[in-house]
Amino acid sequence: MTTKMPTDTPSPEPQSICSPITSSAIFIVATLKPASEAAEKVRDWCADIAALTRSVGKRVPSGNLSCVVGFGSTAWDTLFGSPRPVSLHTFREFGAVGRQAISTPGDILLHIRADQMDLCFELATQLLASLGDAITVVDEVQGFRYFDMRSIIGFVDGTENPVGRKAVDFTAVGDEDQPFAGGSYVLVQKYLHNMNAWNALSVEAQERIIGRTKLSDIELDDAVKPTSSHSALTTITHNGQEVKILRDNMPFGRPGAGEFGTYFIGYARSPDPLELMLENMFVGRPPGNYDRLLDFSTAVTGGLFFVPSSDLLEQLADRAS
Repeated sequence: MTTKMPTDTPSPEPQSICSPITSSAIFIVATLKPASEAAEKVRDWCADIAALTRSVGKRVPSGNLSCVVGFGSTAWDTLFGSPRPVSLHTFREFGAVGRQAISTPGDILLHIRADQMDLCFELATQLLASLGDAITVVDEVQGFRYFDMRSIIGFVDGTENPVGRKAVDFTAVGDEDQPFAGGSYVLVQKYLHNMNAWNALSVEAQERIIGRTKLSDIELDDAVKPTSSHSALTTITHNGQEVKILRDNMPFGRPGAGEFGTYFIGYARSPDPLELMLENMFVGRPPGNYDRLLDFSTAVTGGLFFVPSSDLLEQLADRAS
């Protein structure tokens, strides 16, 4: 008599959140048209995203092309109904007038990355063409890597990102929401910087605001690092352990228009650490002890999205709201 051994159910495959860092990216936020035909077109589109990405990527196999797709809270209900990710909600605003993390419209997020902008451009074109008039693009940013992984304000960005298995552990939903395991939450904000005011500061003053040295990217000693520094306020701990997020921020800008910015994008397995970071930055820890980088940087967009696993993304094509 032959006994069959039980087989483990494979874990859902996450989208390409932990892909290698690339030199180019396009961020697109769109809203859904109200017609029922629009929702049907978006659901059908979910099954085509992976194939479109493969088709464009094969033109330059070494280009590291990838695409991550996320959906906002209201859009999830319209498109897919129930069940829904347990922690998905609309973007929570923090701060006060003049220093505020604002919420702006957004139902669908596309985060397209590659080592060549032409690959990003081609994939964005194909994906949007497939959606047609089902959506309205409300924000589009083309980002680039700035010298040695620096932000537009001159400091290295993403220094504390988790790597390897820890990157997956900190970004992928697990047994806490089993129907959506392998998914992730992503928060995006577009910041504009007052570069004239920032560049008027001494390097030492800039370092105290960021909490790291500018040239060597070494964290300042706690004895001299202000509690209002950016690095101090964005360090989150729970039960004595640091809780990390995965950032893939990109500089962008139009020098002729005097526009210099950073597109913030952070992935986590729960919105909690992302929102606590924003509260610390915009309200302060304690209240009033806010992130002094905000004296030079203004958030002009804000959105929270759920990124389903690759497996679920394709299955959503068959789900009716």
